[in-house]
This record gives sequence, structure tokens and C-alpha cells, in this order.
Amino acid sequence: MASQEQVRDFLAHWFQLGKPVVLAEDRGEYLPEPIFQGGHYSRSFEDCWHKIMVTSGQDCYLKGTTQSVGEMLSPAWDVMPCARCEMPIAVPTVGTMARLCPCNDLPTWPNTEVPMPRTAVDSEYQLRTLRERLGIA
Repeated sequence: MASQEQVRDFLAHWFQLGKPVVLAEDRGEYLPEPIFQGGHYSRSFEDCWHKIMVTSGQDCYLKGTTQSVGEMLSPAWDVMPCARCEMPIAVPTVGTMARLCPCNDLPTWPNTEVPMPRTAVDSEYQLRTLRERLGIA
């Protein structure tokens, strides 16, 4: 079963490649900008997550996929890296995956010439850890 944090990371990775989420009840598509701010999800991302969770993720899905966010949060699905592009994808916990990776409709992906999408980086924590390792007060 994919946790809420795994699903949020899944969405954040694909948002970085320009893939929007399709919202339930014909509320259109949404692509938060920016995705991260200060080492955390941005207000825009949190607003998007709230719009998804209004329907518990039912009928909300990443464009180019068929499983809803609600399904991804059920025990029937998990999030794992794609064998082709290493991006997170939703896979069934039982059976075989019959669907393609969301990168299937991105003509320029995978692209090893550019940095891979990532999760937020807490610069303050990273600097503090580095200072501790170097013994700098």
C-alpha cells in the first residue's frame, strides 16, 4: 500500500516534468507552481493536494494514467521506480502491470542530460549536518 507521503512524492516528481493532475467532478487540470519552497512543499502544492483530497482522491489522477489517487492510497497499489526511466509509478500489489509508465507520452523523457526530478531539499538541515561532520560550530 502506498502511503500518503509516497503518493505526494509521486505527484511532485511528475509535476516537475509538467504532468498535471486531472481533478474529479470536471474541475479541470491542475499543475502547481512552484512545487517546493524552502525545503518543503509549496503552498500551491498543498492547495493542489487539498483539492485532490476533497474527494478522497476518487476520480483524481495524474494525466496519462488511469488509476486514481484514491486507488493509489488503497492496499491494492504501491509506488515503485519505473524500470525504464526510474520515475515513481503506481503498480498493483497483486498481478502484473498492464499500464504504461506516465513517461510514455513525454517524447523527450527519459533524458539523462538533465537532472532527474527530486523531492524537496532542506538546505538548512544539509548545511547543519555538514558543519557537524566538519566539527564547525
